[in-house]
Amino acid sequence: MMKKINILFILVAVFSIGNVKADVISFFKDTDIFMKKYVNAGRVNYRDVKINFTEVESLYREVGVMNLSGSDENTKKAFYLNAYNIIVIYQVSKFYPLKSPMDQSGFFDRVKYKVAGENITLNELEIKKIILKYKDPRIHFALACGAISCPELASFAYQPISLNEQLEARTKKAINDPEFIQVSSVKNTVKISEIFKWYQRDFTTNGGTVMEFINQYRISPIPNKFKLEYYEYNWNLNEM
Repeated sequence: MMKKINILFILVAVFSIGNVKADVISFFKDTDIFMKKYVNAGRVNYRDVKINFTEVESLYREVGVMNLSGSDENTKKAFYLNAYNIIVIYQVSKFYPLKSPMDQSGFFDRVKYKVAGENITLNELEIKKIILKYKDPRIHFALACGAISCPELASFAYQPISLNEQLEARTKKAINDPEFIQVSSVKNTVKISEIFKWYQRDFTTNGGTVMEFINQYRISPIPNKFKLEYYEYNWNLNEM
């Protein structure tokens, strides 16, 4: 009798893990379809998202009830990146029209959202679940906070199987974007996003400098003699 119970327990456990994986895969697929439909060149068509609000609301609900037990770290990492971007679009669309996500009080630091069964803020999701957990500076080019000065929002979902390649591509894209990294050969200056100042520790964990990190991904490396400056962050909404 005991042996039968053990076998039954194992079968239930395997079945449950299989369902979890299926749920996550379904979420990645749904998110990919949504991003391709509403995101173009880093801008979001919030007007149409608002009209078809049930689509983003459905994704938000998937984020909330997701069970990540049995998932590997790459799956969790991809899930949290997608979850962050979906929550931002969901919350902006909920209160749209907005000029900026900052117009909604507590958008990042007080409003709690349900993520994989846990109620957390966007800041907590970003810092506790992603930055501190994975210590990967490339994630800063995958998360989009709904503002123009954010790195360009991808028009696809992050996938576990191709996550490393996707993060490499997004980092290279941002760092070679002349609006994101503003190089002046005439003035011998380079103006960079305040993201590099706010999260400086993430970009210098290997003992290098922020500029050394940037030059790893630059097609044309920035000369050491160039003066480093930060341009003001534009919090206006990244809408079409």
